[in-house]
Amino acid sequence: MRGYFGVGVEGVSKPMNLGNLVRIAHAFDASFFFSIAPRLNLSRANSDTSNAEGVLPFYSFEHPQDFRLPLGCRLVGVEITDDAVELPRFRHPTRAAYVFGAERYSLSPQMIAACEFVVKIPTRFSINVGMAGAIVLYDRLVNLGGYGGRPVTPGGEGVELPPIHNWGAPLAKPRDY
Repeated sequence: MRGYFGVGVEGVSKPMNLGNLVRIAHAFDASFFFSIAPRLNLSRANSDTSNAEGVLPFYSFEHPQDFRLPLGCRLVGVEITDDAVELPRFRHPTRAAYVFGAERYSLSPQMIAACEFVVKIPTRFSINVGMAGAIVLYDRLVNLGGYGGRPVTPGGEGVELPPIHNWGAPLAKPRDY
């Protein structure tokens, strides 16, 4: 898969939720993790049994206006709003950062304004931030991971992917010295 992605949360206050989201980001091979206006630090995230803190760069920002991303990285808010794009209809940017709201709260108006895209998971009600992270990152993997289309009939046989290109041997022969 080309590109990279980061995962973050704004205003998280429950250690279990932070740990779950960090672990999920690590499992899906995120390039970095961030928090904005955190109410706790990563060392209290006991549910991160993957020890992502030693593998993923972790960035913390006190306020939404302090938040920074790498050049060319596009911010995707995950939030239930009337104008949010439903996740199954969303094309993920190759370079993206996904930001989730904390438990019982939505993303702040400042964070929503900073997002280039806002997506929502079409569920009947709000779900846990860790579960939302897993769904969004799985959708990214399916869409950008080179898996091809789904089969037309039930089962595991999908659309056949083109073979991986083999470049072969060099055209020029090495010199004898």
